[in-house]
Amino acid sequence: MTKPSHRNIVLSSTSPFRKELLERLQLTFTTDSPNVDETPLTDESPEAYVKRLSLEKAKAIAQHHPNTLVIGSDQCSVLKGTIRGKPGNHENAVKQLTESAGERVSFLTGLCLYDTTDNSYQLDMIPYHVDFRMLNKKEIETYLLKEKPYSCAGSFKSEGLGITLFQKLSGDDPTSLVGLPLIRLSEMLREKGLLLP
Repeated sequence: MTKPSHRNIVLSSTSPFRKELLERLQLTFTTDSPNVDETPLTDESPEAYVKRLSLEKAKAIAQHHPNTLVIGSDQCSVLKGTIRGKPGNHENAVKQLTESAGERVSFLTGLCLYDTTDNSYQLDMIPYHVDFRMLNKKEIETYLLKEKPYSCAGSFKSEGLGITLFQKLSGDDPTSLVGLPLIRLSEMLREKGLLLP
């Protein structure tokens, strides 16, 4: 059996934000695209949605990588109980930020660490909350044209200029807001015997 410290690690994502976050743990890893349908199921709760997709993304990659730890993650924003995904374009981003202005939006990030040696996995969901300040149309347009966060849940990049849109942030792990909860992931990796500082 391979020593725990020499396990292959694959991030089941092509997100540059998740890749950059995982690099902070100073582990050697590769990335792979899971190509999973992200459509919510009928009556699926936001919590169940991100956990299901995190597991599906990890499983989609696991079948191609023996003796590997696969990291799957998925995120959605939730406003007044409604799941909101990535805006995809400027028009949808304007709509999302207009709806978010003056509101608390919860960002739920699912996380899965899948071990392909025995098909076992750890699965969790980490919440983070953002209180948006009141935003006018000009502020929203100016922000979106500068940062173009159309592939980001919630239509902003908190690690960039998006921080100016907020009144307050609250949660246990700020990296979960960007899309990969490193505190919880570190715990999962330690459970698998990987040595982290």
